[in-house]
Amino acid sequence: MEYLVTMTTRVPDGTSDDTVDGVRAREAARACELAAEGHLLRLWRPPLQPGEWRSLGLFAGADDVALEAVLASMPLRVWRTDDVTPLTPHPNDPGPRPSAPVAGSAGVPEFLTTFTLAIPAGTPTPLVEDTKAGEAQRTRQLAEQGHLLRLWQLPDDGRSLGLWRASGTPEMHQILASLPLAGWLIVDTLPLSRHPSDPPS
Repeated sequence: MEYLVTMTTRVPDGTSDDTVDGVRAREAARACELAAEGHLLRLWRPPLQPGEWRSLGLFAGADDVALEAVLASMPLRVWRTDDVTPLTPHPNDPGPRPSAPVAGSAGVPEFLTTFTLAIPAGTPTPLVEDTKAGEAQRTRQLAEQGHLLRLWQLPDDGRSLGLWRASGTPEMHQILASLPLAGWLIVDTLPLSRHPSDPPS
């Protein structure tokens, strides 16, 4: 099972820089071990406020108990709180696989999108089914182009999470506007920066 984990670290006042540096070095080493074991799949930094220390991680574990054991083994956990969101594959998820390169160069920006589906009341069922079929076809195209990396269902009904690559925010907006379901989606887009301990793709 896969999980998105929001990790927020608050170093106690008075902690020496040497102590912080030591814990961070051990954290980086442990992240490498977890990646090699298949537990840590991806690691990003979201946009941060000054002084904020937060990361987003995509983890794999047999269940919630196994995930907690993984998170507890990370040295920064002594100063960190973890907010865990369980993920289940979306029917349109291309699955974990090497993606096609996006036109441009290496280091293409990544984005997380949270979708909330809000179909207007009274919409005819055949129209809904046709639109969802078009959505499935379009997401396959975007996956083949290297834009859509993963798609998951979130615990709340009608909500999903997507991981994307695009040359920048304008292209990301164009991609989202091209989705057949776009008119029925409430979308929250989060730009990501690669974390130094992100496993190699």
